Amino acid sequence: MTATRDLLDYINASPTPYHCVHETARQLVAAGFTELDETAKWSLAPGSGHYLVRGGSILAFRVGTSPAAEAGFRLIGAHTDSPNLRLKPKADVTKSGYQQLGVEVYGGVLNYTWLDRDLGLAGRVMVKDAAAVAGVSPRFIDVRDKPILRVASLAIHLNRSIRTDGLKLNAQKHLVPMLGIAPEGKGKDTATDDSVLKGFLAERLNVEADAILGWDLSLVDVVDACLGGLRDEFVFAPRLDNQASCHAALAAIIAAKPSAATQLIALHDHEEVGSQSATGAEGPLVEWTLRRLAADTDDDTETGAFQRAIAASYQVSADMAHAVHPNYADRHEPDHKPMLNAGPVIKLNQNQRYATDGETAALFAGLCEAADVPYQRFVNRTDLACGSTIGPISSARLGVRTVDVGNPMLSMHSIREQCGAADHPRMIEVMRRFLEV
Repeated sequence: MTATRDLLDYINASPTPYHCVHETARQLVAAGFTELDETAKWSLAPGSGHYLVRGGSILAFRVGTSPAAEAGFRLIGAHTDSPNLRLKPKADVTKSGYQQLGVEVYGGVLNYTWLDRDLGLAGRVMVKDAAAVAGVSPRFIDVRDKPILRVASLAIHLNRSIRTDGLKLNAQKHLVPMLGIAPEGKGKDTATDDSVLKGFLAERLNVEADAILGWDLSLVDVVDACLGGLRDEFVFAPRLDNQASCHAALAAIIAAKPSAATQLIALHDHEEVGSQSATGAEGPLVEWTLRRLAADTDDDTETGAFQRAIAASYQVSADMAHAVHPNYADRHEPDHKPMLNAGPVIKLNQNQRYATDGETAALFAGLCEAADVPYQRFVNRTDLACGSTIGPISSARLGVRTVDVGNPMLSMHSIREQCGAADHPRMIEVMRRFLEV
């Protein structure tokens, strides 16, 4: 269970993508990886480990003992972001005597799960810095030492139709959290430039309020990830989708031995909103990095090094999978019902919502069998729309053969999610073997 307990610590250290990247980099440095500057020329020795960071995304790789043009790449992709509530630029709102913070829904949130939870605030704040590029630098903030926010539900006495009509939440009106009682004289229903939020952030960061120029801040659950169930067979945690896959990829590349192929993990931001960003899987970061690695490790001046490398490459797209829910078993395809603690899931969809094909599914299944790890397969019900992952996006951009996999979970996109404690070390082991192939 050591790997699973390490997962809990990783999630607890990673309330936002920026913190997730920071924690990933910390562990990479401890394992001997060094950070690279994208603007510098690289001189990379075979077997050496390196990483680079952009915002909420991080790439880490170990240079192969053979040129990439000959041995190719072994890639693992995952994503650092999760659906949540994020602050608007002018976040201070007063209404009916309460101080509130305006929020925007990020991704496919299960809105009702954010009601009546003890909430904190985390992310990055952009602060004036004359020594920094463009005159600003990011400062991380993590306010989970006390719950400062809450989205209160409406009492049933004032909403009796909920029994017959169900809960209906308007994202603009009903998800605005309370921060406190509005200051004296600020009880009007209005947004205000007299920023209570900015003052709070300035105090936490020990800077002047007027030094704060912007932020990327999220509401976060203050309750830590933990083991649960009668025999600790479950993990109860926020952000399992998809920090569990990020941690598995990180643990795998740290544990993997150098091999002929160049090993790379790419932990992307913005998957939950389509990946179309400079730091998302549809952006150029991975391709540019692979092109540099192919060119820099080639022994000759042949111009087709990248194309040759891709032809010898494989990718694992790792994103959590849907376990069968005992109360909603009919929502699954009858012959494909993944169970918690029954092993990693190979995800297939004939309409290319997942990138898996017969060849890549067989590759992953063979690795599971070699590791004595049970595995499962998931196919969506034919009459239900299928979700997707970074797999089809990165596979199409790079032209690399890809398998979509993930550990089974419940409560996906809730503020608190659930997976099996036994599945996590199994996924790490299979990923490690994949990187060493």
